[in-house]
Amino acid sequence: MFNKSIIILVDRDLRELGAYVKKVNDRLMVIKLVVGGLTLSVISAYRPQAGLDEELKKHFWEDLDAAVRGIPHNEKLFIGRNFNGHIGEMSRGYDDVHGRFSFRNEGGTSLLDFAKAFYLVAANLCFQKREDHLVTFQNIVAKTQIDYLLCKKSDNVLCTDCEVIPSE
Repeated sequence: MFNKSIIILVDRDLRELGAYVKKVNDRLMVIKLVVGGLTLSVISAYRPQAGLDEELKKHFWEDLDAAVRGIPHNEKLFIGRNFNGHIGEMSRGYDDVHGRFSFRNEGGTSLLDFAKAFYLVAANLCFQKREDHLVTFQNIVAKTQIDYLLCKKSDNVLCTDCEVIPSE
């Protein structure tokens, strides 16, 4: 069995500027970087997939909630990685957090509720892309998008494009 812990890769030049890293648990990690006078807090998240214990999923959202609440309001916040959820092409009540380019399941609804509670937007759904620039997981049975990049609505202007690099 392999270790399913998350990691964040940081460019050497950024590390030399100073980086603070905090591993919350095997599914959450926070890194702070100071870039051009701005403090960026980046959270890497790996939500338990469908079929796993509901209590485990509940603890994931509680831990992510606590991590976000621990970020000072003056810092730029980005949350990314595998949320194991589909959030849907139609925004249906989530116009303020959803860019309309995807599809939805239960895990996606949890993600949208979280984004709404913290005034976040799914940046990678704000840009219309070809399918190969949306798909973040595929196997012989299906192609899907389960990885998202969230940022504060007020900081969405910092994100001018966002897409998957095919075959990466």
